[in-house]
Amino acid sequence: MTRANSGSARALASVEVSEEDGVRSLHLGGDAIQSSIRLSRPDELALDYTRAMMAFLLFQPQPRDVLMIGLGGGSMARYIHQRMPETRTTVVEINAKVLAAARSMFHFPADDARMRVAIADGADYVAEHADSADVLLVDGFDDGKQPAALCSQVFYDACYAALRDGGVMSVNFMAEEKKLDVFLQRIETSFAGRVVCLMAADRVNRIALAFKRHPRELSWAELKKRAKHLKKLHDLPLDEFVSSLKELNPHTRVNLGLYSAAAD
Repeated sequence: MTRANSGSARALASVEVSEEDGVRSLHLGGDAIQSSIRLSRPDELALDYTRAMMAFLLFQPQPRDVLMIGLGGGSMARYIHQRMPETRTTVVEINAKVLAAARSMFHFPADDARMRVAIADGADYVAEHADSADVLLVDGFDDGKQPAALCSQVFYDACYAALRDGGVMSVNFMAEEKKLDVFLQRIETSFAGRVVCLMAADRVNRIALAFKRHPRELSWAELKKRAKHLKKLHDLPLDEFVSSLKELNPHTRVNLGLYSAAAD
């Protein structure tokens, strides 16, 4: 394993890169892995949680605009940029050293007409950009811990406002996060209870999907149909996402409820 220290703090956090068995990983302020690429297949999503965050495709398969909080090595933004040519992507990253590492060591491309990176505070940026996105991806961590500003009630209220009607927010959490229930309750409050969860394949991360004015339920038959169609376009375990949604959320034999039991 090799390590290269790129700096020192989240706007000033140390940025380190490790490499082992053909996988290059980014670390912020500690040993926790923030992002990875497999060097032999850099265009694929190497980490289970990044693939699981893409479950938004089941509900928003062709977003006009994606807003991402947290760049890491840039694997999700690069994937969307390459696989979804009709989508514009804005990534907000507070630490300029992360962007430098992503471009120099993780094959992350320069800004263009369909993708740009803003060096800014993610919570502030979301609050200032109402009605700007169809999909919002929240993946901001410092050494495996979420900054308080990215899991507050005020932040989730701003996330709801930042989405257009029909929009989806996808948030990455550590499955063993002690305050996970508190954070999910905040999201439910902001999104009128329209929240479902799924587990990443490695069971280390849990993804929350929150919906702005979606129908309150969706049939399993329709979700399976969407997963089958999307697999022609995306190298993602979409059928497994459907199974995880059935495992973790209130549902009937026919429909998935896009809301919590507490919301009724």
